[in-house]
Amino acid sequence: MVVKAVPIKSGRNKGKSLNTNVDKNAGALDWLKWLFVTALLAGGVFANWYYQDEPLLIRVVGLLVVAALAVLVALQTARGRNIWTLLKESRTEVRRVVWPTNQETTQTTLVVLLLVFVFALILWGLDSLLGWIVSSIIG
Repeated sequence: MVVKAVPIKSGRNKGKSLNTNVDKNAGALDWLKWLFVTALLAGGVFANWYYQDEPLLIRVVGLLVVAALAVLVALQTARGRNIWTLLKESRTEVRRVVWPTNQETTQTTLVVLLLVFVFALILWGLDSLLGWIVSSIIG
């Protein structure tokens, strides 16, 4: 895998390098790995159906083993590594989020419910008014 460091020229990260995954040749056989992952998953589904008379616990454990093996093979591909990196970065970003307190959540929810109720009354009033106008015109 070829990783190239590219310096950032502007912004607050000036002077730092940004890792970009430029990998043209490493994914030559990735299609074969993805085909194997698909075959593993299809085989797991078929085996679950074929052995439907076996206890549920054994089938679930078998499916978990097949799924783990499929994930391990998928992580050996360029796209699989990119997905894994994205998941790790997403987890980091979620930890940075400042979540609202219970009081803020309750207040926001009450404001939303109040506005929904007010707009429902407005729409009900408009519907009733337009219905009365149309029925008076039609007769």
